[in-house]
Amino acid sequence: MSMLLDVTLEHLKALVGFDTRNPPRTIDTGGIFDYLQAQLPDFDCTLTDHGAGAVSLLAVRGNPRLLFNVHLDTVPDSPHWTASPFELRIGDDRATALGACDIKGAAAAMLAVAQAGAGDCAFLFSTDEEANDARCVPNFVRGKHDYEAVIVAEPTRCEAVLAHRGINSVRMRFAGRAGHASGEQQASDSALHQTVRWGSRALDYVEAQAHHRFGGMTGLRFNLGRIEGGIKANVIAPEADLKFGFRPLPSMDPDALLKSFHDLADPHPAEFEETFRGPSLPAGDIAAAESRRLAARDLADELGLPIGNAVDFWTEASLFSAAGYTTMVFGPGDIAQAHTADEWVALDQLASYADHLQRIIHEGHA
Repeated sequence: MSMLLDVTLEHLKALVGFDTRNPPRTIDTGGIFDYLQAQLPDFDCTLTDHGAGAVSLLAVRGNPRLLFNVHLDTVPDSPHWTASPFELRIGDDRATALGACDIKGAAAAMLAVAQAGAGDCAFLFSTDEEANDARCVPNFVRGKHDYEAVIVAEPTRCEAVLAHRGINSVRMRFAGRAGHASGEQQASDSALHQTVRWGSRALDYVEAQAHHRFGGMTGLRFNLGRIEGGIKANVIAPEADLKFGFRPLPSMDPDALLKSFHDLADPHPAEFEETFRGPSLPAGDIAAAESRRLAARDLADELGLPIGNAVDFWTEASLFSAAGYTTMVFGPGDIAQAHTADEWVALDQLASYADHLQRIIHEGHA
């Protein structure tokens, strides 16, 4: 292994030892942030507590034009781990621990590269990406910053990803009236019948969007996540709750999609609430999105980064894009290993990512 990879793994061992699971997101301004600041003594550091366990650290050295962003929170560990998720295990070809792939491996490489030279660079570490309560990046982009572009670390196999879907989560409630199930029912009597009919119409509607495309992606992604309601088999259900999500292309209007989903219900739902929205990457209407995608492609070419395909998963890169920054997603590891028991990142991916950062930062591109 190279010396840069050795140092990256030492930092990764320390970072995965901090419990930053989200939820419950019981993260404070000490712990992992004390460690980060201790490793970056020649950086100007601004630590911000956004409340509810959302903490960010902006670390800047010199006058960089690029900002590197990485989140430090992880998903909760599953009961199927074969060893402690907070202890790094290094094998012949991989490093295993909670967050090693998503995405503390990138954070560790940032520290190693920062310590390997004196190049200008800026890092934004955040802790609230893994649950639907984004505070760090939204608060950051509301401020005034001079960065020309933002590179967001997520598992992209060390390829620059220029486009991904948005994400919208919705909660619906259907209202009926309780009664004995032996009699003839009207369409609006059972809340569960309303729910099932709506679900069938929604699936047909999504299928009809298959012709839409952007940046190699096609169609609309949709998922019925949870249905709850009813009392028992011989009682007409007086109410039912449904949660669903959809992932639009950059060329799709999420407000129009929300209206379409709402209007598929007959009668209209008693409640219809969007609980989370993440824009697509690039953000904006079709023309603006394509212009931003081309700008990100030019930047990737300038930095010598291989360009990968668009992806279906969501990242906070879209929040930077919506704020006007040229933005791409670029990080080590494969999304297939993220959020799994015994999550791991390939050592050659960590080494490649660190080498790219080393070249960008210490050759003056950052």
